Amino acid sequence: MSTTSKRLTQIPDVDIDPQGKFKYILIEVTDIETKEKKYIVRGYKDCSYHVDIFEKVEPEIKKLKCVANCVGGGRILHKPEVKAILIFGYSQGFGQADHTITHKLVKQKYPDYNDIQWTNDGY
Repeated sequence: MSTTSKRLTQIPDVDIDPQGKFKYILIEVTDIETKEKKYIVRGYKDCSYHVDIFEKVEPEIKKLKCVANCVGGGRILHKPEVKAILIFGYSQGFGQADHTITHKLVKQKYPDYNDIQWTNDGY
């Protein structure tokens, strides 16, 4: 999804922890003025619940006059030492993210990784 919205271009597509296993959410962000949208991925080990991630990210998005809508979640296993990322599982609160969208965004963020996979299995 390409965008011309200056607000949306200020928001990184992917922001996940540099290593480990953690929860993640997929967020649809809408520019209030232009109505343009894009998806972003956020995942952090210090967030025990998917909603904690959303509560951490939403205020920054609101500051840019955009609206955040969490469209699902899951988990990420990030192994930088072998350049591998596995996207899997679901969120009990937000439902399962469309891992194909997450996969595409993560591949763009980590072009030097040769093992980025997703599965709907697992929790």
